[in-house]
Amino acid sequence: MGRWFNHYEPGVAKEVDLKTYSSINHIFEDTFKKYAVAPAFHNMGTTITFAELDELGSKFGDYLQNELKMVAGDRIAVMMPNILQYPIAMVGAMKAGLVIVNCNPLYTARELEHQLKDSGAKTIVIFENSAAILEKVLPNTSIKHVITTQIGDMLKFPKNHIVNFVIKNVKKMVPAWSISSAVSFKDALAKGVAGRVKVPALTHKDLAFLQYTGGTTGVSKGAELTHGNIVANMLQAREWIKNSVRPGEEIIITPLPLYHIFSLTANFLVFASIGGLNVLITNPKDVPGFIKELKKWKFTAITGVNSLFNLLLNHDDFKTVDFGAMRLTLGGGMAVQKAVAERWKGLTKIPLIEAYGLTETSPAACINPLTNKEYNGYIGIPIPSTKVAIRDDDNKDCKPGDVGEICIHGPQVMRGYWQRPDETAKVMTPDGYFRTGDLGFMTDDGFVKIVDRKKDMILVSGFNVYPNEVEDVMMGHPKVAECAAVGIPDAHSGEVVKLFVVKRDQSLTEEELKAYAKQNLTGYKVPKAVEFRKDLPKSNVGKILRKELRV
Repeated sequence: MGRWFNHYEPGVAKEVDLKTYSSINHIFEDTFKKYAVAPAFHNMGTTITFAELDELGSKFGDYLQNELKMVAGDRIAVMMPNILQYPIAMVGAMKAGLVIVNCNPLYTARELEHQLKDSGAKTIVIFENSAAILEKVLPNTSIKHVITTQIGDMLKFPKNHIVNFVIKNVKKMVPAWSISSAVSFKDALAKGVAGRVKVPALTHKDLAFLQYTGGTTGVSKGAELTHGNIVANMLQAREWIKNSVRPGEEIIITPLPLYHIFSLTANFLVFASIGGLNVLITNPKDVPGFIKELKKWKFTAITGVNSLFNLLLNHDDFKTVDFGAMRLTLGGGMAVQKAVAERWKGLTKIPLIEAYGLTETSPAACINPLTNKEYNGYIGIPIPSTKVAIRDDDNKDCKPGDVGEICIHGPQVMRGYWQRPDETAKVMTPDGYFRTGDLGFMTDDGFVKIVDRKKDMILVSGFNVYPNEVEDVMMGHPKVAECAAVGIPDAHSGEVVKLFVVKRDQSLTEEELKAYAKQNLTGYKVPKAVEFRKDLPKSNVGKILRKELRV
């Protein structure tokens, strides 16, 4: 059970050599040397090359090291959307040997306070749209230094001033804030000296990120991702895609936030390491603006989550995008639905390749072979140097085809949860596998099928109902734009299925939906309650939040 298979793509899936890079900084050094003059990141009309990223990152790292007196191992919080300041801050923090604590710009005061206190971060780099939230909690944290930036700060003149003016004064997106000690990102760069930063000799054991996640249980916890974890996953993913990409020529669209582990590893590190250009989409929810940006590029790859692809497909203008150069679409973060995958392939002529991973696995664990031409409903096969086992509650391996918990073993698996040995013990098996909290099964030839989150499973009269299956079927109805299935209490059967639906066609009725469900689902899986909504609650990357629907 716990092995990986490479006979689907000869020459692709071979074991990775973890000695290739000693740290993330080593990856950066190699990239900056190989691709110095190549474009690295683009945002809102401004492009920076790898050489410019190296210089700006070095200046920022010097400021952190010599002005703020931060030392290797100190934690620095970064709270920004996809803007050029993010990769600059990350490169700078890495050069200074710091541990990055990624923060979601949409956090509430309670969530931000918890993460800053728990991580012990000493410095935060934050965009001004979120500064008012920080102001509320700052006295309760260990933050000593605040570095603020406006969204347009790194854009070319005069667009930088225009963007900042519109966001602040026209769109009113920056609530009033006052932090007397705050220093601007631009001033920090101005004070930094590129050649002065002393890059520490980091190893695979050194901590690189505290990546916060709800994990498989309870309160938000910091997954300790080491340089070794991230280097391993970058190498694993790069090995997987090497026959499908051209170093120095790739243009990848990056709509998922870089502070999310999927985008951080797959887009930033993997594609940067092969000299690819990341086109940063600051606000992918602005679909017309997103599509307008897509039309400017002969892009070769795009990553996203199912709901993002669905959002694009439901907009008429998306049909006018030129997909001629695109060779790779990678979906992860949540289950890719058959209806969405088939519509994507029908329009773009490129298959939507499903991948699987978690914050705790840096993130990739399984990816479908890139030679797949059609959606297959599986999350793929284990990537190089990775073992996947399907285990029951007693940690025994399940037979092929039997459903159990997906467990992962490999060099990309986190060191543990930050200062939570009890929580770490709950998810790590005695033989070193990480228990994902996802239920699935493996076929005889190594393909893994995820059926659902263990905690999302619905129990109807003793029968297991997996929301993913119900949603996948109901998305096949032509009048359904989005849907989510949850369990609700029932006096007769314990639980029944309730379906939340966003209509694509306003003529859709509850009766019509239930009739469709009865044609395609076993009786106990058919939704007994239907609620129509204008939209569904989603996470920062667009993952539908079933837990908010169960309230």
